[in-house]
Amino acid sequence: MAITEDAPPGAAEPAAARPPDRRAGGERPEDRPDEHHGEQPGPGDRRLSSPLVLTMVLLLAVLAQSPIRGALGTPLMQSWMTVFVAVTVQALPFLVLGVLLSAAIAVFVPPSFFARALPRHPALAVPVAGMAGAVLPGCECASVPVAGALVRRGVTPAAALAFLLSAPAINPIVLTATAVAFPGRPEMVLARFAASLLVACAMGWLWQRLGRTDWLRPPAHGAHEGETKGEAFWNSVRHDTMHAGGFLVLGAMAAATLKAATPAAWLRTAADNPLFSILALAVLAVLLSICSEADAFVAASLTQFSLTAKLVFLVVGPMIDLKLFAMQAGTFGRGFALRFAPATFVLAVAGGVLTGTVLL
Repeated sequence: MAITEDAPPGAAEPAAARPPDRRAGGERPEDRPDEHHGEQPGPGDRRLSSPLVLTMVLLLAVLAQSPIRGALGTPLMQSWMTVFVAVTVQALPFLVLGVLLSAAIAVFVPPSFFARALPRHPALAVPVAGMAGAVLPGCECASVPVAGALVRRGVTPAAALAFLLSAPAINPIVLTATAVAFPGRPEMVLARFAASLLVACAMGWLWQRLGRTDWLRPPAHGAHEGETKGEAFWNSVRHDTMHAGGFLVLGAMAAATLKAATPAAWLRTAADNPLFSILALAVLAVLLSICSEADAFVAASLTQFSLTAKLVFLVVGPMIDLKLFAMQAGTFGRGFALRFAPATFVLAVAGGVLTGTVLL
């Protein structure tokens, strides 16, 4: 029986209709081992495994230890290591405490609690939700899924978005870290609190007036549904620690590089131009994506820049950066993120400059 033209490509004939195997005369094409898609790769197709790569890296490090030791002993690298270690060590305790508290709130505080606590009128719910961020610690990694859960449980989107922006910026852990990073400058803590709350409420009210429900596409299920509370808590801690810790290291490296490798004349030139310094630190906050529990120490290390420029850095970072944009797009949809992120950036810069001009 021959396969008709209507049969799909690659369809097999019934076993009874297959011609006998021709051992002496050449096999059929479909019986050749090298043409099967599931065939295992041969010895020549072996790929590098992770242990092999690690072994090769360690071997190269041992062979090049003399040049590495010489490079690390230079004054430039010693200055770089000093700033890097100082920023990391100062910020790490606040980062860990913030991750633990935000995971506890995300897992053990039911989203229905927020729906009952907020006023029913959207215009009043926005500032109340914004102020809730001052008493409920949460980093950026936790605020986005919590906001998604609030929308799913019936909280008005304007209030949920105000909480999303305020919780990572004005919670007690972040404000305490800011006070430690800027000793003797309580006005910096007050300015960060006021500017962040102002921007969060402004974005909530802006969404209430101009936002559309079809722009929001929250997931049908929460990130931790189907897990026990203990599993959800530790999975959240592990996830947030890995992400926030990685971005903290990148931020500390960037701050150390700016301090040690960038010529002082360049930094002074950038810092002496008020407009350029503000925009430069705003863009830097977006690119570095540092956890809000640690960004104050990075900002404090940029001594050449004005307090207003540093304030803009602290207001922009917890509200919009690269990882936040990706999380917002994944939680609410790309269309929402493409509209929400630019508006948040503009209002955060404007709010930081306005507050810095008044309070600093």
